[in-house]
Amino acid sequence: MLRSIRLGEADRVLHLYTSERGRVGAVAKGVRRVKSRFGGRLEPLFRVNLILHEGRSDLCTVTSAETVHAHPALRERRDSLERATQACETVLRLFDSTEANPPAYNLLCQELALLDRAPEAASRAQALAFRLKLLLAAGFVPELAACASCGEREHLGGFSASAGGVVCMACEAGSFPLEREAHEFLVLALGRPLAEAPPASENALRQADRALGETLEHHAHVRLRRVA
Repeated sequence: MLRSIRLGEADRVLHLYTSERGRVGAVAKGVRRVKSRFGGRLEPLFRVNLILHEGRSDLCTVTSAETVHAHPALRERRDSLERATQACETVLRLFDSTEANPPAYNLLCQELALLDRAPEAASRAQALAFRLKLLLAAGFVPELAACASCGEREHLGGFSASAGGVVCMACEAGSFPLEREAHEFLVLALGRPLAEAPPASENALRQADRALGETLEHHAHVRLRRVA
């Protein structure tokens, strides 16, 4: 579950991301009552199995809920909770259609499970690695192997969202400097498992964050908060 919003005196509107139907909106009736039959199972960051009733409204109605993973440990650590909330917000903003995207769904499940079991996963490098892999799942991953403008594989020292990725010195007009360490971080983060995000200096992470942020704004028309 990505987010929930209060509705009326006792209900909630749920923003869900599913493996088979992409984004789904649903109403959980009476969930805020003390004796709700759903108990505490319909909370953001929970992974749940739901039975939904589809009526005439754009919103489904939750008729049954079963917890798959509550991720209780990440809720006890501020850093992990903030990273998990940030991950859900990114999915919420980037994937707004009802078309299924199994890679994105699986990535979010992996990210929440990782943050739940490993306190050290709540790092800036790991959060950027997650965002980069989401860009791949969404079809917006930047070109990192060669100049996005001319195909040159040497002297890559800039990044241009409008060009589509890294650029060489001859094509760097309109780009911003992307140092070698930042470039290597992006390459390694894309290729490694989510739990093995490479370390990098703060300066390299700032440049990588800018590259991902500008890519999202230019190609997906989505502006996200930078990863702090």
